[in-house]
Amino acid sequence: MDRTDPDYAPLDFVAARQRMVDAQIRPSQVGNATIIAAMRTVPRERAVPDALRAFAYSDQNLPLGEGRYLTEPRVTGRMLQVADLRHGERVLVVAAGTGYLAALLGAMALELHVTALESDPRLATMGKALCAACAPGVQWCDGPLVKGAPASAPYDLIFIDGAVRAVPQAIVEQLAQGGRIIAPIAPASGVTSVSRIAATAQGSAVQPLFEAAVPVLPELAPAPAFVF
Repeated sequence: MDRTDPDYAPLDFVAARQRMVDAQIRPSQVGNATIIAAMRTVPRERAVPDALRAFAYSDQNLPLGEGRYLTEPRVTGRMLQVADLRHGERVLVVAAGTGYLAALLGAMALELHVTALESDPRLATMGKALCAACAPGVQWCDGPLVKGAPASAPYDLIFIDGAVRAVPQAIVEQLAQGGRIIAPIAPASGVTSVSRIAATAQGSAVQPLFEAAVPVLPELAPAPAFVF
């Protein structure tokens, strides 16, 4: 919009944030007061490119470029709800992107120890700026998503902020005993479901929790098979 237009009025992001919570988050089985408070506070408009700020509080995944997306608010809220967050936990966010989920976790009054892992420098720059403003305790790690962030492991809770066919074993191995992973699992055929994954002696156990239309993370997508 042309800011020199006499009819131009800047968007009221604070009001949009409250409408998002009341119209999208609370009706989606998100009742945890700590989550609600964080989502009413963290400026989601700072987690998207300038051209998309007007859509920051819409109920859709927003493109960030290179096949990456900011997950729609309803799914983010429900992922936090089903994670059963506990005071003082060590939390890793894989594919932290522009930092929205990490900032929410860091802004909660739970004294969580949050590590954000991102491989894309452009997205990480945005995420670090958002967290510096809203959740300065979040620690950022730059590196391949598939390797996790072993330097700060083990983690009580790991989020993957994007869909995967399966959780890489290196990430499963960074769970503390009794820890859990919350991630959208997208089978090769079928419906994507946000799931709880726990480590087992045989590898991992997956419990689907709710369906969600979350794009697959390109970096963690399986390589295409050759067909002869």
